[in-house]
Amino acid sequence: MFRLSVDPFPGQELTAEMRSSVDIDERLVPGPADAPDVRVLLYAPKHPVSALPLILSMHGGGFGQRPDMFPAADARLAMLGALVVSVDYRIVPDSRFPDAVEDCYSTLCWAVQELPIDSQRVVLTGISAGGALAAAVALVARDRDGPDIRLQALIIPVLDDRCETPSMLQFEEAPLFGGRMARQMWDTYLGPDIDRSHTPAYAAPGRAEDLGGLPPAFIQAGGLDPLRDEAIIYAQRLMAAGVSVELYCAPAQHHGLSADDRTAEQAARLYYSAMGAAIS
Repeated sequence: MFRLSVDPFPGQELTAEMRSSVDIDERLVPGPADAPDVRVLLYAPKHPVSALPLILSMHGGGFGQRPDMFPAADARLAMLGALVVSVDYRIVPDSRFPDAVEDCYSTLCWAVQELPIDSQRVVLTGISAGGALAAAVALVARDRDGPDIRLQALIIPVLDDRCETPSMLQFEEAPLFGGRMARQMWDTYLGPDIDRSHTPAYAAPGRAEDLGGLPPAFIQAGGLDPLRDEAIIYAQRLMAAGVSVELYCAPAQHHGLSADDRTAEQAARLYYSAMGAAIS
């Protein structure tokens, strides 16, 4: 029986319903050129009857956590009727950009080529730092003529290393994650060798000059989150580039913490509804 390598984050424990509905496995898949293999966790509905849609899941945690800490999120996605591939990308401080992005893109290509999935129903999703990776993988897939993506779902995403938006300054110190911590995260992820006046778009997708030709997006922000404004700005820029976007800003939501159960439930309902529609 598969066992997670670390204990789940509080609130991310698998429920009895999840355990009875979803099979979990792990594999090592080919990584980028001259890089190690990538460990992935596979979440699949028990007894699938046809080729499943694919959800590539990129977890959050400041580019420094493991997917084993967030099993409930991936299991719930699998219960929508999809094969979920959760990427154990290389993390800080031992690895910096672009390692995580390249690990995630390599995993996407492997999954589309090697797994028994419906390649017309491929979705990217990521929360927080995982949102940066999901947005980056969408950019890479466009630029390298990679797999077709039906939806990029970016949840309270990290997108811009400049950290200059009003919300970033407004919530300098905040529950779980504030502006000060955001700047520390970017410094660690990018390292000292990147010219921060020209940070690559694959690192900070908010820096991308051209957003045309990207897949439709579902973007969710928190009203009390320092990342709020960069998510909204990215959504506006996607729309201006002709990309279809569904945007929801949940009031009274800190970064990963709720001050209002009603809007937290609304945010979750909208996310899973968008994901379900994309894989249907």
